[in-house]
Amino acid sequence: MTALRRLLDALPLSVLLIASLTLGLAPFFPEPHIWEKLKMLAAGELTEAIDIFDLAMHGTPWLLLGLKLTVGRRSQG
Repeated sequence: MTALRRLLDALPLSVLLIASLTLGLAPFFPEPHIWEKLKMLAAGELTEAIDIFDLAMHGTPWLLLGLKLTVGRRSQG
């Protein structure tokens, strides 16, 4: 757990926010890619390896941002 905390401390919040809003949402039209993959996951249609990889790539910035905000809040309080 300390390795994860060190990694999150090394990543600036601004970089994670920009990565989430660009890589995490690209392509923007007709709908954000992460949203499309989450809908596929909820419908049980996320079966192709490329779709799972796509979800991981577009979801990683959001996951790291959420962890940074959560871990940061716990360590301050």
